[in-house]
Amino acid sequence: MTLHQLSGVVMTHPKRRRAAERMALAAPPGALRVVMDPDPTGTPSVLRTALAAWEAVEDGATHQLVVQDDMLLSETFFERVRLAVDAMPDAALALFALWDSRNGAAARFGAMAGARWIGAVNEYFPCVAIVLPRAVAEGFVRYGRERLGGWPDDILMHRYLRDAGVPRYVSVPNLAEHQDRGSISGNAFRGPRRSVCFLPGDRPGDEGNRLTGLTVLPFLKYGVARCAVRVTGPGPERWLHLDCEQYLHGLGLPRTLFAPPGPEPDAPDVRGTWLTALAMGHEAARLGLDVDGSAPAVRAEVYAEAIATIGPGGISNTSTEEHLAERREALAAVARRALAAGHEAADRPARRRPRQPAGLTLRGGATPLGEHLARRLADLTGDAAPDAVLDLTGLRAGAPARELRIHLPDDPRPYTLTVDEVYGPGCSRDTLIGRMVWDALRSRPVVVQEGPDTEVHPVYTDDLADAVLAVLRTRPTARALSVAGEKPATLGELAHSVHTAVRPVPVRTDPPAPGAPTPRPAFPDGPRPPGWTPATGHAKGLHAFAQWLAYEGTLLTVV
Repeated sequence: MTLHQLSGVVMTHPKRRRAAERMALAAPPGALRVVMDPDPTGTPSVLRTALAAWEAVEDGATHQLVVQDDMLLSETFFERVRLAVDAMPDAALALFALWDSRNGAAARFGAMAGARWIGAVNEYFPCVAIVLPRAVAEGFVRYGRERLGGWPDDILMHRYLRDAGVPRYVSVPNLAEHQDRGSISGNAFRGPRRSVCFLPGDRPGDEGNRLTGLTVLPFLKYGVARCAVRVTGPGPERWLHLDCEQYLHGLGLPRTLFAPPGPEPDAPDVRGTWLTALAMGHEAARLGLDVDGSAPAVRAEVYAEAIATIGPGGISNTSTEEHLAERREALAAVARRALAAGHEAADRPARRRPRQPAGLTLRGGATPLGEHLARRLADLTGDAAPDAVLDLTGLRAGAPARELRIHLPDDPRPYTLTVDEVYGPGCSRDTLIGRMVWDALRSRPVVVQEGPDTEVHPVYTDDLADAVLAVLRTRPTARALSVAGEKPATLGELAHSVHTAVRPVPVRTDPPAPGAPTPRPAFPDGPRPPGWTPATGHAKGLHAFAQWLAYEGTLLTVV
């Protein structure tokens, strides 16, 4: 007999009422009831309907299950849910994770370990199929009522659960699959949204087998191989957002290993899958996990499915279902080879990963931006960077001069690197670009107030670090250097880039607000650091900035 009482609902909108009713009828009698959007003619809001769903807890129930109407449930869904609730009665349980997400990356390590649940990581907490203890659900209703019209429900859920200290887990394999029947909340632009690992006939049992404490999460998203790396202190727990290639180079792996062997080595989806799985294989070895799916605790079918979704998930934003199906097996083969290569490479002596190169001092660098700059320099140089002091105080939001100064110990004259707009992981939401991205993340219009033809010279965080390294290595004659992207962009162009790379919200041009700052000064046409060329396009940079702001910028004070 179960120790707890589960109440369940399907949340829906009148446009999809029939789908919700079919799901409720297919469930065991009384397991699911339908809850409607309380204001179906209002502005589309998943959160509004979710709050109604969390309120609809039956009398006597200890836990509430909320499922969205476009989910396909596994054959053993309710049995596994009840067993999991008994095993983890105080926890929030997510029953789905997207194939291109950080929680999806964690689930892949869970599949390698034979775990049934993994500790959720710093991202949104998936809410399309989720169980909360009753008191936690009631608390979220109060929390969400105060925040309507802002962040999506899944980001708010993550923040609420984290602040409340509620344990959070994601099922391996997932117990539900997304069916993509169109998105009322405006997520259709993301392409097919599938589970990291869904097996309809997965058998229940062993629900207390959990994997937690992951600190390195390689994932492929929007065609870019990325790696979230947890920083444990000092200060609050936080995650650095790095490119997989940078991360692997920082481990001391040779660059020759970064090129995929076999057919199509230059195909973007092949390269992205290879780098992601290469980093996964290396981290799996550090965790003591095998990567061939043959360990006794590992369910081979779970492992195979989790690995097969790396590539398709990473290109899903620009692909059709048919194309993803065509590429699945080839990319799965690439992933398997890369996992083995990364695992083997972990047997070689690894470079120590300092937070910043020895001899490098950051003035005003106790910030997320300083941490990302220092980590990139450390990954690129190890302990080989020249001694220097980097003065980052001029990069703070609102600083009178947007510049970075480099002081060398044997030279009384500093180098001054003038920048216009720095953006990317670690940067403030209070800058010109930061405000655009911040608004788009919350589904608000991107507003241009300084004139759409005003020129801006953005530089991405990683490119700024590369410019610093170019100066340290070459010691150029010129002391005043200009650091900016490959070419300027107008504010109007930037706003439309945010619309494309972050979220397709409206772009609006407004007159300057009363008391607005004077027009931005012309960017100096000075020399660039020798041999330095920015490598990051706006689409990649803005998306990475948005992801960092959504998951870290909501929790940290960013300066």
